[in-house]
Amino acid sequence: MRHFGHLPPGVRDSLFHQEPCEFTTAAPARTLAAALGATLYSPATRPNLADDVIKLAGNGVVSMVLCLEDSIDDADVPAAEENLVRQFAALDERGAELPLLFIRVREPGQIPDLAQRLGSSVRHLSGFVLPKFTDERGVPFLEALTDAETATGQRLFAMPVLESPELLHLETRTETLAGIARTVDKYRERVLALRLGVTDFCSAYGLRRAPAMTAYDVQIVAAVIADVVNVLGRADGTGFTVTGPVWEYFRLQERMFKPQLRRSPFMEGRAEELRTALIEHDLDGLLREIELDRANGLQGKTCIHPSHVLPVHALSVVSHEEFSDARDILRPEREGGGVMRSAYTNKMNEVKPHRAWAERTLLRAEVFGVAREEVGFVELLAAGLAG
Repeated sequence: MRHFGHLPPGVRDSLFHQEPCEFTTAAPARTLAAALGATLYSPATRPNLADDVIKLAGNGVVSMVLCLEDSIDDADVPAAEENLVRQFAALDERGAELPLLFIRVREPGQIPDLAQRLGSSVRHLSGFVLPKFTDERGVPFLEALTDAETATGQRLFAMPVLESPELLHLETRTETLAGIARTVDKYRERVLALRLGVTDFCSAYGLRRAPAMTAYDVQIVAAVIADVVNVLGRADGTGFTVTGPVWEYFRLQERMFKPQLRRSPFMEGRAEELRTALIEHDLDGLLREIELDRANGLQGKTCIHPSHVLPVHALSVVSHEEFSDARDILRPEREGGGVMRSAYTNKMNEVKPHRAWAERTLLRAEVFGVAREEVGFVELLAAGLAG
């Protein structure tokens, strides 16, 4: 797998100062967590799921979740499980390059049961997504995952979803976060990333954000995100990768507010057409939310439509300026600290306070690449759409 690997080599060369690295499902957890990018969810009931997976991988999707939980009717769960077994067998026969595949389950018992039923095709499974995760509810899921890993000999990761009312409600949030922290720390080697279930947060208060608003405009949601990152996303070695919330919109809605996309980056060539297309598909709000995700310590994003994947990945590419700053900060001769003017002469780089940011930036550069100095997200988007 490689981000932007679906683009021709000549196009990648024109876009990247440093191309994204290749990696496999056997890569270190640190690499896989950083490489998740736009994790696309799909109901496990889809009859042509194997075809969908292969097609999406060919269009740049690197991680997918096949969902047995909220995306399907309760009555459809047995049929969906049978469908997953058939579709994994079909993937095994096809031998095509696949993204990282995860199954979102409802109950702990589904994990060892599905792992056993998949047979040899379990080798294409990277792990399970664990819903409504708390200390009390999460332990049985993680124990079941550990048992399934032992039984199959397949490395399996967990991606807990933080979405329970106990986490949202102020009077129980601190205790719930502390319990989650204890649990995931105990199973640290199995936890690839923590996912935020913002739709469930909104549901608890009868809220739904409009396409012109980000999750950070809904203050009760923004407060929970901040507390989750505070406890579980620290850069001191105790934290985990925390992924960005889902963006729900993917078709034209009537607008109440002016577009959020500035015109200036889109003034050359066909870029204005691209700007118009993004606005028409309500993706300008998505782009702003991705930027706010990163500013608030989140990496990657949950997606429910293929049109969201490219914007997430384009905005995950490290700019040449970021790369230059990060390398300067991490030079061996800077270990003692100090401060210096950036190579772009527009900011201060202070070695000790900016070190954790620089380390995270270079990891992102490894998996998403570094853009050439003259290349921005508009060029990356345009190339991806053309490809």
